[in-house]
Amino acid sequence: MMDNPAIPAHAKEILLVSRPEGAMTLEQFKEVEVRVNEPTDGEILVRNEWMLLSVVLRELMGAEPNPDLPMPSYEIGEPPWTPTVGTVVRSKSPDYAVGDLVYHTCGFREYAICSTTGWGLAKLDRDALPGSAYHLFRAPGMTAWRGMVSIANVGKGDTVFVAGATSGVGSLAGQIAKCRGAAKVIGSTGSKDKIPYLVDDLGFDGAFDYHDGPIAERLAELAPDGIDVFFDNVGGEQFEAALSVAASKARFALCGALSGEYPTLDIETVVLKDVTIRGFITDYNSNDLDEYNMNFNAWVRDGVFTFAPTIIEGGITAVPQALVDQIDRKSQGVPLVKLS
Repeated sequence: MMDNPAIPAHAKEILLVSRPEGAMTLEQFKEVEVRVNEPTDGEILVRNEWMLLSVVLRELMGAEPNPDLPMPSYEIGEPPWTPTVGTVVRSKSPDYAVGDLVYHTCGFREYAICSTTGWGLAKLDRDALPGSAYHLFRAPGMTAWRGMVSIANVGKGDTVFVAGATSGVGSLAGQIAKCRGAAKVIGSTGSKDKIPYLVDDLGFDGAFDYHDGPIAERLAELAPDGIDVFFDNVGGEQFEAALSVAASKARFALCGALSGEYPTLDIETVVLKDVTIRGFITDYNSNDLDEYNMNFNAWVRDGVFTFAPTIIEGGITAVPQALVDQIDRKSQGVPLVKLS
């Protein structure tokens, strides 16, 4: 037993015990209690505080690893990895002290042993943001940043359309566009109930439920002069509609196809309107991350970026249901699980 009474002898983990075939269910997961071990040389013990959920987790649970995803798939019988923040409570590394706030990927557990030479571990500045949960915007935020800034170069005066705007990435992409001076940001969602979240909470200039009539008509109403930037999470009809109302020299950044539908590309329109279309994955270097962090921290400090995640209470036990809800798109914004 560990001699620090603040650290329990045992803690909970969530294991992936089977791969989903079709819809994800609670039966894919099992809660277990495991011993909290001492770190060895080059390791730290972290008390996890916040954990990020994302729709990409469903892809990583598939029977066949997706070679196009720049991240490892999940193993049966192990806790899935996901971006997590927590506090170091034991350290066997000269680079990390007890009390340090860290970002790592050993989620789906209350306490984690992290190798200081492993993938995804980083020390955080506890005072840089109002709370530790803010640091989890880094994962979806970097995807949003790469699409909006590196790919589309969104800027002052642009009219922007974000498909799947209530997703974690989409909600951040729209805000990044506003912070960089976009004149109008429009978002699509799959529920009328989520429209106030986009407009009232996140500051989008317009939003619509894509079930509510032809998408091209809704876009034409909200952006009568066309769209300059399109950030696509969805594909299908939303891509086709965006192209039909694109302004001259529009820039399209494509990061996913949540609809599972792949659009028909109108080559003539692309050519005549001089539209740039580029797909991307979140493949970035330390300079990209530094630039994102600098801007995000400044926007939060200045009150122009809204921290409005879906907070999941209930600790580690709530994770399986929260993940199923996220895959079913019942949440909005960035879903964060409060672990401690």
